[in-house]
Amino acid sequence: MSEHRIEKDTLGEVRVPADALFGAQTQRARENFQISGLPPQPDYVWGMVMIKKAAALANMDTGRLDEEIGRAIVSAADEALEGKLNEHFVIDPWQAGAGTSHNMNANEVLANRASELLGGRRGVDRKVHPNDHVNLAQSSNDTNPTAVRLGALRVVPGLIEALDGLRNALDSKAREFDGIVKSSRTHLQDAVPIRLGQEFSGYADAIGKAIERVRDAARTLEELNIGGTAAGTGINAEPDYIDAIVKHLREMTGFDVRRGENFFRLTQSGGDMAHLSSAVRNSAVEISRIASDLRLLSSGPRTGIAEIVLPPVQPGSSIMPGKVNPSMAEMMNMVCFQVIGFDEVCSLAAQGGQLDLNVFWPSFAFNLLFGMTILRNGVNAFTERCVKGIEADQERAAELMEQSLMLCTALTDYIGYEEAAGLAKQAFAERKTIREVALENDVMSEDQLDKVLDPTPMTEPGVPGRA
Repeated sequence: MSEHRIEKDTLGEVRVPADALFGAQTQRARENFQISGLPPQPDYVWGMVMIKKAAALANMDTGRLDEEIGRAIVSAADEALEGKLNEHFVIDPWQAGAGTSHNMNANEVLANRASELLGGRRGVDRKVHPNDHVNLAQSSNDTNPTAVRLGALRVVPGLIEALDGLRNALDSKAREFDGIVKSSRTHLQDAVPIRLGQEFSGYADAIGKAIERVRDAARTLEELNIGGTAAGTGINAEPDYIDAIVKHLREMTGFDVRRGENFFRLTQSGGDMAHLSSAVRNSAVEISRIASDLRLLSSGPRTGIAEIVLPPVQPGSSIMPGKVNPSMAEMMNMVCFQVIGFDEVCSLAAQGGQLDLNVFWPSFAFNLLFGMTILRNGVNAFTERCVKGIEADQERAAELMEQSLMLCTALTDYIGYEEAAGLAKQAFAERKTIREVALENDVMSEDQLDKVLDPTPMTEPGVPGRA
């Protein structure tokens, strides 16, 4: 048996692998775009196949598509949605603009499989046509934006669930650590007392706000331009078909999708994708900051801050015995750096749209969908293998708190800013505590000093030592 078969498209003949469900246009794309060797994002494929299934149903509803052919397309789509045809979706993420190759890959795979289901031989007996039947009433101009939107809506719940898990873990630690007083640090320098639980409550609330931003931005993706076909005009798509395909997509996905109010905006603009990407990036910014803080707070264990202890997950050095590194926090930083970079690509892709079409939907498909996927997976691992196991070293926190020169802040209401600064300078020069130099200088009685320099009240609004 030959390893190849000959298929034709509008440019001529193409040699296609004999066992491939895809056809000539997909093969041309495979040859043209040997860029990364990566497969398309699974959620991008899922979104496109959902569209093809919904389009077949909608076209049967309007009577435009033969029932037998339509049912065969639906059956082929169901096989694809079950993962049975994954090996045939082969377009590199870096491809021709508008995602035409991705759209045609889906058209050809489903057409060939549907033809087989109707008794035809793979790639030979074309009983179902990729353009005339599978792509009926569609264009790459509306299928690709819709596929990315559907794919993103599919990924978002898992990302939000992961972020919510991180928020809950941080909130749990905030409550657990609420009684531990330590030195805060601003500009990476010692500052006034703070409770470790207060620090963690700030982390938890930051993630909570990030969740709100992602959830709100995702809602903008529910507006679809499917039915807008070429340039948003809706040419070759009847109004009844447009209503029907949106209805089928809503029923099949469970998403609250709706017909777009302005197909021209949705075809020209990638602004909604950039908006969601920005919210995802902001989440990564917050998470990376928190991961970096955990690395700093756990630094040591003898020569750093070491106020918290991160769970040991693996040896940290191939040459230094016994060294344990903050591996999960480091991983989290790297994932967040990548997501932030992906957002820059999405911003450029949105900005790069010209005239009546944004052609950079494959960029959104890879950078946004993959970015959300790795952020979700990274956050889940970070939460389970790092945050939930964090322990506090209360003795170390108390030791550093006693040494903090910024306890002098509590004295300013009694002796003024300049005299308090003088005590801090003296304490630093003589390697003494604020308490020791305050007693030496008879600033106030020992009993009063005990009240004023008690660090716990300093972590709440009020003047230390006063009722």
